[in-house]
Amino acid sequence: MRRNHLIAAAGICLALIAYATLARLAGRPALMGHHEAYWIVVIERFSAYGLLGFLLAFLLPGRLVLACSLVVAVAMGLEVLQTLIPDRDPGFLDVLQKAAGGTFGVILAQTILAFLPRPPT
Repeated sequence: MRRNHLIAAAGICLALIAYATLARLAGRPALMGHHEAYWIVVIERFSAYGLLGFLLAFLLPGRLVLACSLVVAVAMGLEVLQTLIPDRDPGFLDVLQKAAGGTFGVILAQTILAFLPRPPT
């Protein structure tokens, strides 16, 4: 049952990230308004992908490379899809920020999993 909750949470997280990435600028959610400082945007990206990486790492325990690859692929794929939307501008720096956040989330979750007791088999 716990695995189903993790799958649902990761799916919802991915859907919200996709919406925020691909929505037109007027419909995009923002923490502080649409004229927020750049560092707030960086924290939003890093945190969203960090949460996604964290959830994926719990879904794929012990598979560090696979979880990191999935998060980086999502970041790159959504950034490429932004080229199809007229008022959005994809950027390489955005991909790096998102990939760093996702990788951080995966590593944090794998570290936590390393210290949790294993269930008896």
